[in-house]
Amino acid sequence: MTDTHETNANAEDNSDLPGQGLTREEAFRRMLDGHWRYLMNERKNTDTTNEDRQRHVHGQYPFVAILGCADSRVSPELIFDQRQGDLFVVRVAGNVAGDFEQASLEYAIEHLGVKLVVVMGHEHCGAVKAALSYTEMPGAIGRLLQEIVPAARNAREMPGDLLGNAVRCNVCRAVDTLMANSACIGDAVASGSVRMIGLVYDLASGDLDFQRTIG
Repeated sequence: MTDTHETNANAEDNSDLPGQGLTREEAFRRMLDGHWRYLMNERKNTDTTNEDRQRHVHGQYPFVAILGCADSRVSPELIFDQRQGDLFVVRVAGNVAGDFEQASLEYAIEHLGVKLVVVMGHEHCGAVKAALSYTEMPGAIGRLLQEIVPAARNAREMPGDLLGNAVRCNVCRAVDTLMANSACIGDAVASGSVRMIGLVYDLASGDLDFQRTIG
């Protein structure tokens, strides 16, 4: 349903308001509009001017927070055709939701006013692929892969493509982990002010495959 604020959102310059003054639905629509431009090769947010840089000095006002994979092929600013400063992006191999990633998303909600939180995985994820054949290994990489192993285990019980299923399970696990472990995120979603989404980006087609929508 569209309210008066939603109808007039695009007509106002709210770029210096927390969350850019958008509701969760407006933020979602803006993200999808940008993705459509990307798919149609009609991107409009390709330049950053000196005026933009000067404005950013005084603060940041993103309208969505994204937990994504560090993979070089998956750049949220390109995929959603947004300007510098529009997206609060947390990137880590395998888009795992550890303590520091969770803290960053909580900061985006509590201090930057974002109303949309997205967990974005992608097809052919190298970290998820490694977790499917995981054997005990030392160091930080081993600890990261251990976070993905439960999703890989669940995927083995599903019919169809193993890696694709594991990628989807991993996104859903990250969403569920954030909802369960973060009172900030859980309360914001429960109150109706924030929407949580889990999706998978297709490298070949550019399409988005939605796995979870909460709020």
